[in-house]
Amino acid sequence: MLYATLKTIHLLSIIVWIGGMVFAHFFLRPAVAQLEPPLRLRLMHEVLGRFFKAVLAASLLTLGSGVWMLGRVAKQVVQSGGSFDMPLAWTLMATLGVLMVAIFMHIRFALFKRLGRAVATSEWEAGGLALAQIRTWVSVNLGLGVVVLLVTLMPWAY
Repeated sequence: MLYATLKTIHLLSIIVWIGGMVFAHFFLRPAVAQLEPPLRLRLMHEVLGRFFKAVLAASLLTLGSGVWMLGRVAKQVVQSGGSFDMPLAWTLMATLGVLMVAIFMHIRFALFKRLGRAVATSEWEAGGLALAQIRTWVSVNLGLGVVVLLVTLMPWAY
């Protein structure tokens, strides 16, 4: 029961994170591109602020539940007399997941902070630059997230 709960938390957190990136990148960004910079940057700052709070929780839940599930499986294998050898897919998932969290932390605590300062001081050019950098790193994270999904869902992964 605990493992199923952890896996559900893990998957729901990933859905929020990757789904939000898809929405922001492919639907919200193109829709607001026609707005004037002050309005566009204020709107994106507000939307991303809310989204990044959710992603902070989702990324930490993803990491925590993933580590817990790995530890639980490893413990069960060792307790039954076996030797735990983590599958390659799990290693890739964990490694790329940690990289994604690190990238998100950079987005949230460096780039988004720059965007906030630019919006607060009406420096629209600096805000546009910060938003472009956020977009670039969100694209990288989205690509990594898709790779993680492909690696873990392919039949050869286990």
